Amino acid sequence: QESESENRLDGETASDSESRSEFGGSSAVPTSDDTPEVLNRALSNLSSRWKNWWVRGILTLAMITFFFIIIYLGPMVLMTIVMCVQIKCFHEIITIGYNVYHSYDLPWFRTLSWYFLLCVNYFFYGETVTDYFFTLVQREEPLRILSKYHRFISFALYLTGFCMFVLSLVKKHYRLQFYMFGWTHVTLLIVVTQSHLIIHNLFEGMIWFIVPISCVICNDIMAYMFGFFFGRTPLIKLSPKKTWEGFIGGFFSTVLFGWLLSYVMSGYRCFTCPVEFNNDTNSFTVDCEPSELFQLQEYNIPLVLQSVVDWKTVRMYPFQIHSIALSTFASLIGPFGGFFASGFKRAFKIKDFANTIPGHGGIMDRFDCQYLMATFVNVYIASFIRGPNPSKLIQQFLTLRPDQQLHIFNTLKAHLVDRGILGSLEDA
Repeated sequence: QESESENRLDGETASDSESRSEFGGSSAVPTSDDTPEVLNRALSNLSSRWKNWWVRGILTLAMITFFFIIIYLGPMVLMTIVMCVQIKCFHEIITIGYNVYHSYDLPWFRTLSWYFLLCVNYFFYGETVTDYFFTLVQREEPLRILSKYHRFISFALYLTGFCMFVLSLVKKHYRLQFYMFGWTHVTLLIVVTQSHLIIHNLFEGMIWFIVPISCVICNDIMAYMFGFFFGRTPLIKLSPKKTWEGFIGGFFSTVLFGWLLSYVMSGYRCFTCPVEFNNDTNSFTVDCEPSELFQLQEYNIPLVLQSVVDWKTVRMYPFQIHSIALSTFASLIGPFGGFFASGFKRAFKIKDFANTIPGHGGIMDRFDCQYLMATFVNVYIASFIRGPNPSKLIQQFLTLRPDQQLHIFNTLKAHLVDRGILGSLEDA
């Protein structure tokens, strides 16, 4: 009994061990050293601690370089990369469930998992296509039909997968099959929904995509650096290597970084303008007159600070104030996405989600905080930034019958006349 107790994971109960036994035995997934041989040879004289530091550093610079390249290539490439990351993250999580619980004998498990991924993507991105490519959709008859009955088609597709799952149930595997059914749906909720929100943020302007992601990256790097050189006090048991020194150092570094990055990017229309589809050129455009959010304003410095900095006012972009909220979330709440992932990995006794990136683990290991950040940014925009969209109202207006359009026109005209707006326009 003592040896059995020692072999259990942290926080694991007897019922957990029994369930593991029923689902196929030990949940440990072996990991291997995936460091490129050229780096192993170059860093062979270093201790494991410094070797890991250099491997992580080199690969981090490579990933940052790749991030700059895809930003340069434009919105369409960014959306494609988001989709690829989503698929890879889904694959990593599903593979863990497949291996940990030895689901090799379950009929149709992997097929149904990927089928449900297709259904959910069709539902979410079909809505996005209708919203942002309205003119193109209305111009093509097949697209117009798909748009009109999109939700019914999505429900029919999901219902087909649901029936396939019920028909695939096998005696003596019921519990495991329902467990994996839930595993698939939770994965879809975490991965697909969040990636969809990332693309929605991108359409609001590339700055809403780049700044939040960059703040999470900065916080991850600076927390690691401060923790590596100054870390002494453990932060949380789920991640023994995380320290309070790294957490606090990452917070101040991220807020400063987000404030400076926002100042630089707010001056460029290619980053601040909403991403819109041009029907004449069949391409995305990011050209507009910058909103007040991205125009320099003069702010009074609090009296307490005036004696310190010897300034009374400062000129800055309003977006920089919002960037403080974004960077604060990225450094204080964002890491809990990583702690959640750490708890998940400890529950199944695995080091990383995969071995895709040497020194970093899988794609999901790099995006565990990004998905939480994407949800916050989307909620923040909807709550504090986005107002009614005239173009979308016009799109909906044009889909109405002529008598409905005439009724709305007369109602709006009467309202403007009552307020005295229409009369003043006619006099002018």
